[in-house]
Formats: sequence, structure tokens, C-alpha cells
Amino acid sequence: MYQRSRRRFLREIAAAGVAVSANQVFGGLARAQTTAQVSEPVRLYVDTRRIRATLDRNVFGSFLEHLGRAIYEGIYDPGSPLSDSNGYRKDVLEEIRKLNVPIVRYPGGNFVSGYNWLDGVGPAKDRPRVLDRAWNALNSNQFGTNEFVAWCKVAGTEPLLAVNLGTGTPEEAAALVEYCNVEKGTRWSDLRRKHGFADPHRVRHWCLGNEMDGPWQIGPMPAVE
Repeated sequence: MYQRSRRRFLREIAAAGVAVSANQVFGGLARAQTTAQVSEPVRLYVDTRRIRATLDRNVFGSFLEHLGRAIYEGIYDPGSPLSDSNGYRKDVLEEIRKLNVPIVRYPGGNFVSGYNWLDGVGPAKDRPRVLDRAWNALNSNQFGTNEFVAWCKVAGTEPLLAVNLGTGTPEEAAALVEYCNVEKGTRWSDLRRKHGFADPHRVRHWCLGNEMDGPWQIGPMPAVE
């Protein structure tokens, strides 16, 4: 197996740099040759017994957004022979479990900056069909917060819920936290219970908006805001 010495490697890199510069200046082709003798090879030692820091497995998390077929026909496809009684695609669930995805972010993405979470909760028949202004697409709202949290439990992953800081307000974001995490006795927790979820979701991870400093976002704002 051919091995370069460190000295020869550095000489070749330097010579290549000269060749590029000459080609740029004179418009011709320049070739560099090195005559350095091969010395002892450079060795790299990896000590797997030394641990410098712990790795948070959440860095291997994933992401779901109402975009294309990611949600509808992707993870959620009621009536399909590939889906369970809740409408969740069983083949996708199987793959998610195999990958051991630790956490999944929802509902976006650019989508969340125009999303009203109240449109996606309550009886499915009463949910409005709305125009998603992020992707200029129609959203039936048949899949929302409760369906996502329930899907996460079946998939064996943690939910990461993003709040709308584009067209939404801090008060609306706080209402969603209350809806998900307070057990009972408040306006929004009692609404969740009315929707058929007596136990709180206990969502531990929250994302404040999405790329809010970007001009492509609905309602962008400076980083200080």
C-alpha cells in the first residue's frame, strides 16, 4: 500500500498551489513535481476508551411538516390497507422504530409560521379546510396536535412541538402549552379533555418559531426580537 510522508504531502500541496496560481496568471497549464524522499508514514491513533463528552441522542432527531405528502399519505393515510385503525401508516411506523428516532419536530418548518393550532384539534368533522400560505396548499386539518402526539407514542419517539411566531402571538403559544401539559381545571386543559384526552400530553420539548430571521418566512423578525 502506497503511503505519503507528511513532508512529501505538504510539498505536493504547496506545489499544487503554485500550479493553480501560475495557471490563473498565465492562462496556461503548469505542472509541479516533487522529489522529496519518502520518510516514515504518518500514523493516526484513535483511543476509543477516552470519552471527551456525552452525545445527546436528540441530534439524531427527525422532522415532519405539512408539505407535500409528508403527513397525508406519508405517516397518516386513513382508509389505506397499509394503515392501522388510527390512520397511521404501519410501514412508516415500522421504519421509524427501526431507526430508533429519538425526537420528531412538528408542524414545521415554514408551515408553522401561518398555522393556527386550534384549527387542528377537536372533532375532525368540524375542523376547517384552510389555505396554507407557506406552501400555497390546502390543509384539511384532519391531522393536528393530538394526532401527532398519539403518533409519537406509537412510534416510540418524543414530540418536539413548534409554536407559531409568524402570524401567532406569545399568548396563543402559551395556550397551546397549557392545552398540552396542564392536567385540568383551566380553560385550555379542559378543552383538551373535552376533545377526548383526559391525561395531559406532557410535551417536554418546544421550538420557538421557525427561521424567524429569514425573509422567506411569514412574519420575519430580527434576531433580537
